[in-house]
Amino acid sequence: MASASQEPPPADTLARIRAALPTLAPSERRVADAVLADPGQAAELSISALAERAATSVATVMRFCRTTGVGNYPQLRLALAAAAAREHALGGERPAPGTDISATDTLDQIVHKIVYNEVRALEDSGAGLDIDALGRAVDAVAGARRVDIFGVGASAFVGQDLHQKLHRIGHLAFIWTDRHAALTAAALLGPGDVALAVSHSGETEDTVEPLQAATERGATTIALTNVPGSTLATTADLVLATCARETPFRSGATVSRIAQLAVIDCLFVGVAQRSYDATTAALEKTYRAVQRRRRPGPARRTPAED
Repeated sequence: MASASQEPPPADTLARIRAALPTLAPSERRVADAVLADPGQAAELSISALAERAATSVATVMRFCRTTGVGNYPQLRLALAAAAAREHALGGERPAPGTDISATDTLDQIVHKIVYNEVRALEDSGAGLDIDALGRAVDAVAGARRVDIFGVGASAFVGQDLHQKLHRIGHLAFIWTDRHAALTAAALLGPGDVALAVSHSGETEDTVEPLQAATERGATTIALTNVPGSTLATTADLVLATCARETPFRSGATVSRIAQLAVIDCLFVGVAQRSYDATTAALEKTYRAVQRRRRPGPARRTPAED
């Protein structure tokens, strides 16, 4: 049995389960749905009771534990109980909101649900982020000849944010949101270059195909996705995984974007820190370049605040 120090933290446990959903067998998916619907209540169930609730077998529940990296059922129960306590604390004095915006929600309830889910996505993504992969991604981007970023739809906005940040500190970076343009850009990459693709599902062909082309050309490839077992993730050399739950009402548009932007910020700051003095000088130059376009304010903003 793994020691307590080897067990994944509760936030990481739920994040792993959510991330694994698209790749689970139907019977294991039912176990995941039962667990995620109410972690606190699931933590109180025996393994046979959970199997009955999920309309499956005890063996499937045990296999689910191994598949999601928990280890065994006692460890799963402990992690679920801790996660339930954490989510209750995150919800404050108000109960945890439902999974989606309803037609009868008040504006106050909408605000509470959005903030609750976005804060949870940020905390889960931070807890589940592979620091070793992030460090290797920072090394690759910091030393790259050029960085090409691929993303479409909502993911394109995340890619544009990274492009703007890298460009502002003097790194040669490009953002491609059109499939044909992305493929032609990938064809020019090679060893020493970096290609980074953003896709919540990891299955968007317009993003997967250019990253595959970049891999074939020998570039270092990075996937930013919510599904570590996705096609995009298995194509990439490095995977930066978010842990965000999108619901049908907000699918792919809000919570996932917030989590992706947080990971992009971690990557960018890591790159910027590698050349701290040069980064500071570049930020000051770019700040001064646009300062004359602003009206005088009551207080001068710093370049980092821009």
